[in-house]
Amino acid sequence: MNPIWNMARKEFSDGLRNRWLLAISLLFAVLATGIAWLGAAASGQLGFTSVPATIASLASLATFLMPLIALLLAYDAIVGEDESGTLLLLLTYPLGRGHILLGKFIGHGGILALATLLGFGCAMLAIAVLVDDVELSLLVWAFGRFMLSSTLLGWGFLGLAYVLSSVSAEKSTAAGLALGVWFFFVLVFDLALLALLVLSEGQFNPKVLPWLLLLNPADVYRLINLSGFDGGATTAGVLTLGSDLPLPGAMLWLCLLLWVAAPLGAAWLLFRRRAT
Repeated sequence: MNPIWNMARKEFSDGLRNRWLLAISLLFAVLATGIAWLGAAASGQLGFTSVPATIASLASLATFLMPLIALLLAYDAIVGEDESGTLLLLLTYPLGRGHILLGKFIGHGGILALATLLGFGCAMLAIAVLVDDVELSLLVWAFGRFMLSSTLLGWGFLGLAYVLSSVSAEKSTAAGLALGVWFFFVLVFDLALLALLVLSEGQFNPKVLPWLLLLNPADVYRLINLSGFDGGATTAGVLTLGSDLPLPGAMLWLCLLLWVAAPLGAAWLLFRRRAT
């Protein structure tokens, strides 16, 4: 366990030194607080509206930001070490490739988890202090679930970043692939499902289509955060298909956990086969 912990501590220290933790925390805090008070400005309403509406807006924001931040944080985790020659040096120590990968995941995952807690936690505290009639139990429950699911979403994309880093020969290639993965899961996937629904003119099996949402961790994440509210948060677009899923909330959490474990396992297999 010591080799893994030492690697995790190195990655976490690098994140502190490079101001990753500070930058992500400040970004989340500013945007989350702004959305909490200005999220309904388009409808002519200023100020805090409701906990469900705030969580729905924050989930939409995090769907774009969290995957991108995770991919940028870890896309060069393997290929960067290889290009600089430090990977070969690390492997001369009693340190297996699994130790390196798991240590990097713990370090990067710790940065994302702490930044999520600090950034969105500040917004939760601001709401609790400044809004008089907010229900504190609902606020803590909703934000707690939101922060946990956001962290898991980030961890899932960390695993995808390690996969890309393990198969790339150069950092520039890994960076391009990372942006492509972000673009696909965050933007293209839902549009493709909508196009499939429209072009099939209702011929596509309606029982299958909702299950396809589980193939996208971003959609699973949004379904988790939009469920559990009594009419306070509404789904839109392709996410309306999620109401047809015969799955309890616990199964959605399990799907999100699988999206963390599966890419990480794939990255480990690919890293083992990578030549140095």
